[in-house]
Amino acid sequence: MLHRLIPALLALVLATPSMAVILGGEIVDQRGNGRFVLLDTNVPFDVGADNFNTDNLYAFDEDQNILLTEPIRVDFGGDNGVIAQGETVASHYVFFDSLAGVHYGYVDFDAPVLGIAAFQDTMAATDFLANNSVNYISTELRGLEPGDRVWVDGQDPHRLWVFWAGSSPGDYIRVFTEKSLGAMM
Repeated sequence: MLHRLIPALLALVLATPSMAVILGGEIVDQRGNGRFVLLDTNVPFDVGADNFNTDNLYAFDEDQNILLTEPIRVDFGGDNGVIAQGETVASHYVFFDSLAGVHYGYVDFDAPVLGIAAFQDTMAATDFLANNSVNYISTELRGLEPGDRVWVDGQDPHRLWVFWAGSSPGDYIRVFTEKSLGAMM
């Protein structure tokens, strides 16, 4: 019986559509009254141009499991700042749109982080990976502001840490993770 069950379960897992997803996050220290908010891209919204103006740490999933037909440049991570052609990646957007808050927190993904686009040129070059119902406005102002930091946890490659201060226009980054075989659409 077990010899029939294992192949059936394996076939089910392999047949299930997969995507890397944001699992959650938390603000562990802050000046302000924010919380982690996972946004639903099935409901259209605008991001950018100070339209949130809260102390929250926001994140949402963009396009999932994209086979890169050309390499992409990232500001943090990758192999010498590049995620190679032929790699399958999932894209995620993380941002802080506050007028005066500061926070230190993290976002957890179900797949390891490969790289981060954190400045205007790398974000613009990877906009083709968005593919959702979100309207990206004031895109020329995206990226990290001076003094803000993002990094992948040295002990857990599924966790991205942020330390940033909010002011106009805010902080916006795109995070690339590996493909996830365990998540369901």
